Amino acid sequence: MIKELEVSKIDDVMKIWLEANIKAHDFVSESYWIENYDFVKKALPQSDVLVYEDDGEIKGFIGIIDKSYIAGLFISTQYQHSGIGSKLIEKCKQCYPILKLDVYAKNLKAVNFYKRHGFKIEQEKENYDTKESEYSMVWKL
Repeated sequence: MIKELEVSKIDDVMKIWLEANIKAHDFVSESYWIENYDFVKKALPQSDVLVYEDDGEIKGFIGIIDKSYIAGLFISTQYQHSGIGSKLIEKCKQCYPILKLDVYAKNLKAVNFYKRHGFKIEQEKENYDTKESEYSMVWKL
């Protein structure tokens, strides 16, 4: 079931955020994610966050900033490749006429996932913090 994040469950979401980032971005130092944990935890409540919850367990979530920017889409490592990410993206497409995001070019699984969902690469640039190449992608209704 997809619903808005309850602030009382922010630690569950952050656990997914940390584990999924470390797994998906082995080309970025693990310490980078650990160092940014508190910043993201404080910023998350200012975003529109939808969670996929099943039997009281949060299995994934998506965060939207400024009614169009996907700040992150993360699925718990044991539930990846089960369609949860697709369900969250499709739900957002019903709510927002345009969706934008940045994704590391080396994260081919994510790049291909977004392409399958109709996102187009608009620009390639260097991530300010990590110096890694990333794509800016967009989907429009």
